[in-house]
Amino acid sequence: MSERAILATIRSMTLRRHHEVPVLIVGAGPAGLTTALALARHGVESLLVERRSDVPSLPRATSISTRSMELLRSWGLEDDVRSGGVEAEWLLWQCETLASARAGSGVFGGFPTREQSAVISPTGPACVPQDHLESVLLRHLRSMRAFRAAFGVAVVSVHDRPDGVRAELRHAGTGESWTVHARYLVAADGAHSTVRNGLGIAMHGPDHLAEAVTALFRAPLWKLLGDCRYGVYDISHPEAAGVFLPAGRDDRWLYGVIHRPASGQPEDFSEQSITRRIRLGAGVATLQPSIERIGSFSFAAQLAERFRRGSAFLVGDAAHRVTPRGGTGMNTAIHDGYDLGWKLAWVLRGWAAPWLLDSYETERRPVAEHNVARSADPNGSVLGAEQALHVDLGGRIAHVWLPSASGRVSTLDLLGPGLTLFTDPQWTMWNMASVTGPSPLVVRSLDAITAQAIGIRSGGALLVRPDGSPIAMLAEGAGAVHALRAALASAPAASGRPQTATAVAARAVA
Repeated sequence: MSERAILATIRSMTLRRHHEVPVLIVGAGPAGLTTALALARHGVESLLVERRSDVPSLPRATSISTRSMELLRSWGLEDDVRSGGVEAEWLLWQCETLASARAGSGVFGGFPTREQSAVISPTGPACVPQDHLESVLLRHLRSMRAFRAAFGVAVVSVHDRPDGVRAELRHAGTGESWTVHARYLVAADGAHSTVRNGLGIAMHGPDHLAEAVTALFRAPLWKLLGDCRYGVYDISHPEAAGVFLPAGRDDRWLYGVIHRPASGQPEDFSEQSITRRIRLGAGVATLQPSIERIGSFSFAAQLAERFRRGSAFLVGDAAHRVTPRGGTGMNTAIHDGYDLGWKLAWVLRGWAAPWLLDSYETERRPVAEHNVARSADPNGSVLGAEQALHVDLGGRIAHVWLPSASGRVSTLDLLGPGLTLFTDPQWTMWNMASVTGPSPLVVRSLDAITAQAIGIRSGGALLVRPDGSPIAMLAEGAGAVHALRAALASAPAASGRPQTATAVAARAVA
């Protein structure tokens, strides 16, 4: 459907009071696009509105974490996403200049190396600019029938109601306004969220921790660096201290420097001054960088006092603001959108009761709190992969390769949109028609070695959510049928470590 047709459809909603948009998503950044994608994959319609006229062409974030790449891989988008990035090892490489990079040293920034990734995941972190990721997500979404988008449309006001949310929209070009009724609203409209302000939800935490200036430019730096290919270069040159980040293919780069305006005389960040800094930081006096843009932004470490009000939810920067330290901002937003998206879909499809949505903040807030605190720490960029991975992977089941008719697949590839029951080969297969729940259930019989690798004992089984979170560990025996029925009944709210069959049954009875 063309954008003009979508706008005409939206306008007609004001004349059809019975019409309801299942989900209205405000904002076309990673959080909003991921929410829409999770919904569309479940066949649930959404309308995404974005105040900008199109997807921006600024790289912004450049690091995609292991878990984010796992999600992209599950959607068949890994190759498309990686095509817009560069192959680089994810280390924070410290050197005086890029020309002297071989004499530098690397420290972990929280992402695993290629070798570590190969052990824990079917994929690994990627060095890809945000604008390329957004273009891939949007192109994929536009091929899905359940998705509609209207750019150049802003939200003027929102009103939470017992039956959903009423939002007033305005077209930036014509100034025309109209009203949309949505069962649920997702605020993915960034750090200065209009929706969050309209809902009266406050942000808490420090702002203006530091001021940064970044320059987007092109220059032949990979030829200079050779095989010293890393995700971040921390430059210590006294007159050009800052960072260089690969920002896409064809030698597209970002150069960033932190400054403190109140500490002394104002610094010069003109194109001439930035060019001089880039030359000094690169260690090449004759370098001719083609500067495309110079911008500034403020460091903040803030958390919304709540992620939900009635039928409206906050995701991404609307819910939490982090500094660039650790590279968690875009990834936390992606995980927010995916988590909320599949849960909204389950509720709207009748697979779960509305109280499943309570688990969105319960599960996502601790992750956001951790990442906000980490980003506020001056040493937040330096963190061992084993510590950061625990937060990034979120407790999903272990990755194990196993053979299939089409080649090897990961245990993560076997997850479906509903529940998955992984079983040991000794598991007694009962009549599954007698064991049903509100959501679809797929049974995956594993070989003994793979079953043990993901924690299943001989003759047992493991029930897993669509996001890979274990729900219940089941043992064979006379009570197995009752235990599985209880686990299926309580599955929508279960998360974290798998519970024993006894614990699940006890909660179901209670």
